[in-house]
Amino acid sequence: MSDQHPSQDQAHEPDDGKPTLWQTIHSILAGLLGVQSSKNRERDFTKGDAGNFIGVYVVLVLALVIGMVVTVNLVLDAAAK
Repeated sequence: MSDQHPSQDQAHEPDDGKPTLWQTIHSILAGLLGVQSSKNRERDFTKGDAGNFIGVYVVLVLALVIGMVVTVNLVLDAAAK
């Protein structure tokens, strides 16, 4: 019997080898935390599109900044009461 199912890694990659949206988000978060694997880093640099990474990075950083501003405002409002 031959195994006709792709391996776990191949199942989540498109046919052209480019990273999916979730892989792009995962790579950016791992890079921000400094825990990016060399395998994923190589994939990102060889098959990834810089525009996709920049766009997702900007959205994630804006979400982080907005989340921090909201959290600080909530804490300051709670402390003032």
